Amino acid sequence: MTTTTGAPAPVALPRPYLFWLAGVQAGLLGDAALYFALGWAASAHGGGAAGLVLTAITVPRTALVLLGGAVADRFGARRVMLVGDTVMLVATGALALVAADRGTPLWLLVAAAAVIGTVDAFHLPASGSMPRRLVPADRLPRALALRQAGGQSAVLLGAPLGGLLVAAGGLSGAALADAASFGIMLLVLLRVRPREEEPSGPREGLLREAASGVRLALADPLLRAALLLTGAAAGALLPVVSLLGPLLARAHGWAAGTAGLVSAGQAAGVLAVAGLVARRGGLPRAGVGAAAGLCTASAGTALLALAGEPAIAVAGSAVAGLGAGLFACHLGPLVLTGAPHSHLSRVQALLTLVQSLALVLANALLGLLADAAGATLPTLLCALATATAGLTALATPALRRA
Repeated sequence: MTTTTGAPAPVALPRPYLFWLAGVQAGLLGDAALYFALGWAASAHGGGAAGLVLTAITVPRTALVLLGGAVADRFGARRVMLVGDTVMLVATGALALVAADRGTPLWLLVAAAAVIGTVDAFHLPASGSMPRRLVPADRLPRALALRQAGGQSAVLLGAPLGGLLVAAGGLSGAALADAASFGIMLLVLLRVRPREEEPSGPREGLLREAASGVRLALADPLLRAALLLTGAAAGALLPVVSLLGPLLARAHGWAAGTAGLVSAGQAAGVLAVAGLVARRGGLPRAGVGAAAGLCTASAGTALLALAGEPAIAVAGSAVAGLGAGLFACHLGPLVLTGAPHSHLSRVQALLTLVQSLALVLANALLGLLADAAGATLPTLLCALATATAGLTALATPALRRA
């Protein structure tokens, strides 16, 4: 089959993957709505309480994620996801019942956050490995781009959906909606059966198997370079819109709506690239595409830092989003195809850990620098760091030739 221009039409993605992705999308929307509702309820107890709830999600997720990857590789990603979704179905149902009866005491919010973070530690590595288990390697860039677009859409729609659910039924209403999304995901997983490989050789303890995933990634030139590049991108790109964008807007005296438009510009850029890659596929050399994405994002971040008008800031944010989308859509397939099938979830767990640690450290340092010198300087430093990472990637043979 060919297109009207005479070029071959892209081969369709496997139906099991599309079916699974539809379930994932429902889950992402439900989760985004519940996260908004938890944050809103926590804010009523003060800033310290809101920070405690976020910490209750982050700490177990970060502490247990390597173990979660080892569990998924040993027992199967699908089994781990089935257990995790069942636990969350019960937990969100219980949260809805208790919130309806007792309101939103802080202990309830912290307990719910701790359950979310713990389940995430096991669920995220398993879910991250599923595209490789369901999609042939030559179609992975399009498959991951479609997932990236879905995730970005959930971010855009989740907060408004959460606001509507909270207005209609409080935290209990948002929890019930999330419970329904986990029910959908369970039904999907009962139908989708990916190819799982049994571990080869004698089994070790789970902690040793988790450590073996780290050793494998650090010993492989491509995976090692990709993980370092992921950490650099997480620390230099992710805080720009979430942390520095609002600070820049306040420094210029712009309204909250303008800050929201800046954030939307970044999301629109990511969506545009993800949609294009999902339809047409990525560049022939994924490493070069990832490096080009970082260089593009650097230019957009610099434009955002120096913008004196809202329209220029939105344009800079959109360019940064284009670069971020280009980076993610090309580096993700490199990591998935570079990992042995026996270590898929463990490598995904390490990827999650690198991103989380880099983001936590960068947010703290950039926030302190913004307090001391204003938001423009740390934003320009992010642009410089992103450009340096992109140019370093181009100079790294393992990435340049991939």
